[in-house]
Amino acid sequence: MSLTGTPFLYTVVALAVAALVLPFVLWTRLKGPRAVRAALRALMLLFAQTTAVTLVFVLVNNANNLYDNWADLIGTGNHVQRAADLGADGTGGIAYRKLPRVRQEFTRADGPRMHAAGGVRVTQLKGRVSGVDAEVYVWLPPQYDDPAYRTRKFPVVELLSGYPGSAKAWFGSLHVHEQLRPLMLSGRVAPFILVAPRTNLVARIDTGCANVPGTVNADTWLSIDVPKMVTDNFRAEAAPDGWAAAGYSAGAHCATKLAVAHPDRYRAAVSMSGYNDPIGQRNSLANQSLALRRANNPYVLLRGYRTPPRIGLYLSGEAGDGYEAGVALERIAKAPTTVRVVFLPRSAGGHTLALWRPQVPAAFGWLTEELTGKGPARTRPASPTPPGRSNAGSTPAELASGTASRAGGARRR
Repeated sequence: MSLTGTPFLYTVVALAVAALVLPFVLWTRLKGPRAVRAALRALMLLFAQTTAVTLVFVLVNNANNLYDNWADLIGTGNHVQRAADLGADGTGGIAYRKLPRVRQEFTRADGPRMHAAGGVRVTQLKGRVSGVDAEVYVWLPPQYDDPAYRTRKFPVVELLSGYPGSAKAWFGSLHVHEQLRPLMLSGRVAPFILVAPRTNLVARIDTGCANVPGTVNADTWLSIDVPKMVTDNFRAEAAPDGWAAAGYSAGAHCATKLAVAHPDRYRAAVSMSGYNDPIGQRNSLANQSLALRRANNPYVLLRGYRTPPRIGLYLSGEAGDGYEAGVALERIAKAPTTVRVVFLPRSAGGHTLALWRPQVPAAFGWLTEELTGKGPARTRPASPTPPGRSNAGSTPAELASGTASRAGGARRR
């Protein structure tokens, strides 16, 4: 029975109701020695508490898409077939763009809100370069099957969840497809193909979107294998001009890092409550050594370019949770790199889906202009930048590394 499926939810609800009714029916009818009756009553109370806690967990998990299946919850899931040393560029010397086209089989995705706005489809992808074997969710814009667009290629946005987090979260929790569909039909947002690949690839640890030989090639999975699958199976624009990444929390760090590290594969990135230094996520593989931290820190990568990359970055966050990391990148960015930082007040919702969900229309409006050069004038920040020091009290060293948002690390997802 699926962890996030309706049958399991209904089963837990039925058990919780039964656990509530049992004491009322049997409490005074139990027979036998006093010790036996006391033990049975204790078991009924324990059963009631257990089912209540389980029901709350299932409701929270379904609402936030934290764990997609039992293997993710228990910590036994592993989606890595092999993790060869693929070198600095993550290709292993493979001319991946010339690999033969592979047609994937897609089925209708199940789960809360996955059938809305035209429906989300899913496929099991075996990464030919990364060695990762995992699911990828795809949503097509309303124009995709319109005869008027039959020769049109569409821009693509990769959607990256936090940790822990399911690839379904952007659809099931942030309602990205439901929010964007009417905006695409009205022309306010470009008709993007939305792609949500699994990022939780190794049990009980965040990959940090890093390539770690012998463990996982998460960067290659996201920046090579997934895009190759999309261009093989859909009318998608070629990289980098038609491609962007977007994420929240740990996924925000990932999105920024992918764009900065691979300007030949991405033109833009959206980061909501992200961080620069992987030390911001205690469970990150990229946090295991100073060398890995530097290799996966977008601040360090951007500062190291002799010729600034042509990418655009949109970074939003609260003071102490994403804002300082964005300011750090803004301060070192040089044309043609552009950085847009949006300050969010503490009253906006904290490090939760309630903060990120309302940002979807504005972020995709920015992406529309960034990738297509069309759309309304740049949206003004949701709230003004705080007066005085724009680093919100952070030290220069913290701004440089992006660790000013470290205080929020314990609650990052």
